[in-house]
Amino acid sequence: MKPLKYLLFFILVISCEQKTPYQNHIKDDVIFLSSDNLEGRETGTQGEIKAGEYIKKRFIKLGLQPLKNNDYFQNFNFKPKTNPHQDISFSNQKNDSTITGKNIIGYIDNQAINTIIIGAHYDHLGYGNENSLHRGEKNLIHNGADDNASGVAIMIDLASKLRIANKNNNYLFIAFSGEEIGLLGSNYYTKNATIELSNINYMINMDMVGRLNEDTTLAIYGLGTSPIFKQTISANNTKFKIIQKESGVGPSDHTSFYLNDIPVLHFFTGQHEDYHKPSDDYDKINFEGMNIISNYIFNIISDLNDNGKLSFTKTINENEEVPRFKVSLGVVPDYLFDGEGMRIDGITENRPAQIAGLLKGDIVIKIGEYEVKDMMGYMKALSKFEKGNTTIVSVNREGDTMTKKITF
Repeated sequence: MKPLKYLLFFILVISCEQKTPYQNHIKDDVIFLSSDNLEGRETGTQGEIKAGEYIKKRFIKLGLQPLKNNDYFQNFNFKPKTNPHQDISFSNQKNDSTITGKNIIGYIDNQAINTIIIGAHYDHLGYGNENSLHRGEKNLIHNGADDNASGVAIMIDLASKLRIANKNNNYLFIAFSGEEIGLLGSNYYTKNATIELSNINYMINMDMVGRLNEDTTLAIYGLGTSPIFKQTISANNTKFKIIQKESGVGPSDHTSFYLNDIPVLHFFTGQHEDYHKPSDDYDKINFEGMNIISNYIFNIISDLNDNGKLSFTKTINENEEVPRFKVSLGVVPDYLFDGEGMRIDGITENRPAQIAGLLKGDIVIKIGEYEVKDMMGYMKALSKFEKGNTTIVSVNREGDTMTKKITF
């Protein structure tokens, strides 16, 4: 069945079987979740609790079932870091030294053998913590419209679409807490799953899906985690320039499921200069782009509906190959760039790149004597330098090659 047919079938079923017609609330959900009233949704704060209550109400309105005893929350306690080198650990008891995160979980029970997990984290940075990239005035609300009100909004939209469609799997929708401080919510869920992990068919994750650009570039991670994924994403694509990523490991919640031998797909529209800054607000979201992405993911799920339990395959863990480095240019890389070199998508003030005169859009092709062919080459080059070192960086700027002197 072609993508257009899926949507026509979907609309027909809704009109025939559902008393409450499908309504698109993607924009409303993003605006609420990224409002100042939620104070940046930092894990364990009142702002995150308010966001969780909102998501719970949306699940209830859509008819999603709770975990048990009419409870949609999976609480977990953890001890925060006391120094940057310490690991966060879960705690069985809540006390003055612990913080409580809350996963919000809703279920569509189709009486099927297997269940698809559809997830997105809803926490963010509050007023800015150690993960903030903002320089300047302190204690500004980091609303996180793209990161990750956008992912939660598409997750809820998919729940609305899947209420009466594609009955060959059950669906478990999870809004994860604690992602920004170490994938805590998804890690906790896989260790305390509400269904047997062996009955999870595959997992879909959305993190930062609100900034689809003009050339409609969409990154999809995890394509190597099941043999059928590449064919499926290609057959249903009529809109996107897709950047294919094989690995099931990355800095978002799909990783927790991949590490439990579950196929995963992770959708991402790319980083930008507002990433982890107070300026990540809803007025910069491409809502039409989000609608297109939601329809695309629905079509993928529809295509896989009659494929039974998907096979899982392990992929190369790129993170194990990442070299350690002690210095930084102070730039945001363009993770969607698929040309030669590393394109700069944002510049941090008063850091080496800005001081040297590098600009957004510059493509780094060489650092010192080390060529930069791609992101891995960029990181390998950085690993060769120490703080205080000075070198020459070569960049391609609008077709011209130029060099800049950089001091780390």
